[in-house]
Amino acid sequence: MKYRPERLLIVDDNEMNRDMLARRLAKKGYEVSTAENACHVESQIQRESVDLVLMDIEMPEVSGLEALVRVRKLYTSTQLPVIMVTARSQSDDIVKALELGANDYVTKPIDFPVAHARIRNQLSHKRAEQALRESEERYALAALGANDGLWDWNLAENTIYFSPRWMAMLGYPESGISDSPEEWFSRIHEADQELVKRRIAAHLAGSTPHFESEARMRHQDGLFRWMLSRGIMVRDKEGKPLRMAGSQTDITEGKVADPLTGLPNRLLFIDRLSQLIEHGKRHEGFLFAVLFLDLDGFKMINDSFGHVFGDKLLIAVAHRLVNSLRHRDAVCRIDDQFTIARLGGDEFAIILGELREPGDAPNVANRLMSVLKLPFVVDEKEIFTSASIGIALSTSGYQHPEEFLRDADTAMYRAKSLGKARYEVFDANMRASVTQRLQLETDLRHAIDRQEFRNYYQPIIALESGKIAGFEALLRWQHPTQGMVGPDEFIPIAEETGMIRELGWWSLSDACRRIAEWRESYPELTVSVNLSAKQFLQTNLPAQLEGLLQELAVPPAALKLELTESSIMVDPVAAATLLSQMKSLGISIAIDDFGTGYSSLSYLQRFPLDTLKIDRSFIKAMGTCGKEEKNIIIRSIIPLAENLGLDVVAEGVENVGQMAFLRQLKCKYAQGFLFSKAVDAEAATKLLLNPPYPVDSLSDD
Repeated sequence: MKYRPERLLIVDDNEMNRDMLARRLAKKGYEVSTAENACHVESQIQRESVDLVLMDIEMPEVSGLEALVRVRKLYTSTQLPVIMVTARSQSDDIVKALELGANDYVTKPIDFPVAHARIRNQLSHKRAEQALRESEERYALAALGANDGLWDWNLAENTIYFSPRWMAMLGYPESGISDSPEEWFSRIHEADQELVKRRIAAHLAGSTPHFESEARMRHQDGLFRWMLSRGIMVRDKEGKPLRMAGSQTDITEGKVADPLTGLPNRLLFIDRLSQLIEHGKRHEGFLFAVLFLDLDGFKMINDSFGHVFGDKLLIAVAHRLVNSLRHRDAVCRIDDQFTIARLGGDEFAIILGELREPGDAPNVANRLMSVLKLPFVVDEKEIFTSASIGIALSTSGYQHPEEFLRDADTAMYRAKSLGKARYEVFDANMRASVTQRLQLETDLRHAIDRQEFRNYYQPIIALESGKIAGFEALLRWQHPTQGMVGPDEFIPIAEETGMIRELGWWSLSDACRRIAEWRESYPELTVSVNLSAKQFLQTNLPAQLEGLLQELAVPPAALKLELTESSIMVDPVAAATLLSQMKSLGISIAIDDFGTGYSSLSYLQRFPLDTLKIDRSFIKAMGTCGKEEKNIIIRSIIPLAENLGLDVVAEGVENVGQMAFLRQLKCKYAQGFLFSKAVDAEAATKLLLNPPYPVDSLSDD
């Protein structure tokens, strides 16, 4: 039978604490939701059927203690455990929280293993209470011949009655097992025996309301199956334990299967990998690989369409992965039942066994990436996604399955940092790189609070007049120890962690303040600001933009928003609506890096656009031997844009020849190092006084 993952709610006004704790708990198999304040915590608990709440005490508007009082009016401490989070110095708050009905507390900075242990403990107590309430009905059904096996332990005589169903679960015929307790305990996996005995002893001592344990038991065929055993003690008149009776349930399927996709879960995957490691010890030259696969942009899809939609996409991904390997893989032997697993969230793991050579694993990775790039249709919506894959080979000689998963996970993160939608094979240098990346993520979170970001401005030149028509605002990070950090280093991290929304809004607001100043002297000047896909797909963005422009008294025509093709194609229907709303405000829309994304040009007519920005790769190749096709593309884009009523900006112009060619093609605008690199606001103001390049002196021929 299957169990849903337990659902946790984290309530904390600190985004870094909230997100970091949520990610780590999600990797432990929980379903985690978050709230940035406690204003509506009761409704969120009811809506999401939350099993446990982690709540910060110190929060604005509604404190954690106030929220705790409201929660306790609806749920007892048994029905809904609440663990409070507080600073070590706040002992008075801790006492108050416990008096108000908190089940436990953890202190900041959070020690995750301790916090996880306390969460498990509270959830275990909750399950025990629920099981106790249901025990009478459960045992009655079992007694009527349900799938449970029954046992009755006479403690005085130290004999146990095992029902025929109990014995059949382990592959034995009726009367095939004697009444000795050793028949039970000798079949429990040695790693689980001590836990089972401790829980029995705790119940006999009166420490727990009933006995319950999950343990692996050896079947007659020699394999182990997961069994859930429950029991309750009966005392005599003097209170001495007399007997304990209960049931046994085979939970193997629910224990090793992912409840959403039906794929094996982490537990079974680790077991399968352990078997391969042992097999490799006995067979020299045996080669296998572990692939760690993570979907690109899945969080954005979840945030945009909801978790139900995201779950349906994960199911579709799981089916496609299975079908892409089943009966088709020529490079390895595939066991459909055990090879592909969902580890949690959008993370999947794959074992490729009996490879002929190390290069076979990348071949499989390439095929998987190809099939995942094909569109998915979920609830009649066409969704595009991709995957980043990390590969760990058995040539490392590891003895533990967790080491393979760790390296494959590290390689996957390396693939994401290099642009996503690719694979990487683990090597020893990657671990140091990932450590540096994690440090950069930590610094990035602090940088937002410390206001270490700057907008730099690159001029956009009107090629006919040589004047500056506008600027593109480009975000930079002034790191306190590393100096100026380029966007290629921190933007991917900001995208992955969700910090891009806050960074993007800061950049947009700062650019609007700057253009408001410049337009006092240059009333026709515009500023272009890049929008990430996560920022763009926020339904309240048009209203926020309207409020910002009104607050700063910036004419909407002064603002141009730059989007990539891929960002608007995540959800074309929603994109069309949002773009129309922005256009109705008077804001201009530009497509950045045009020519490098979707091959279909139909979206140029579907969406209300104003400008195409030709990607710098086409400009760089102009006039280069063997790259004439680039010139052909540029010659095609400019008249196409003109026919559609769109302006064209050529990016990456670095020499006079490129500029002359663009002028010959009647390209209206250009930007690049020929005119100026991106500079700070003060230097940009000086450029307005002294135009960066006298294009009017250059003959068109």
